[in-house]
Amino acid sequence: MSVYEENRCIKDNQRRLLASKFELKRNLYKALVRDPELPTEMREKFHQKLSKLPRNSSFTRVRNRCIFTGRSRAVYEFFRMSRIVFRELASKGMLNGVKKASW
Repeated sequence: MSVYEENRCIKDNQRRLLASKFELKRNLYKALVRDPELPTEMREKFHQKLSKLPRNSSFTRVRNRCIFTGRSRAVYEFFRMSRIVFRELASKGMLNGVKKASW
């Protein structure tokens, strides 16, 4: 893994931590902003509070990355690794319970 890819993995991990830290607050503010029974002024106030939260605290900014290579595409969420690494490890028999299909 190059330094560039490693930095991306570190940034992604920081985003995950921020998102989990602010998850409850963000969901509360979102629910209050969407509530049609609240007065408009109060909804606007919570909308401003929502916009004051850090941008990286949103789960939409989190990207699944391979823990071995840092690759961002074709990553199996359950294993947290890319299809390429998964195939190599599975063919070597290093993943328990995974074997090549044959019928």
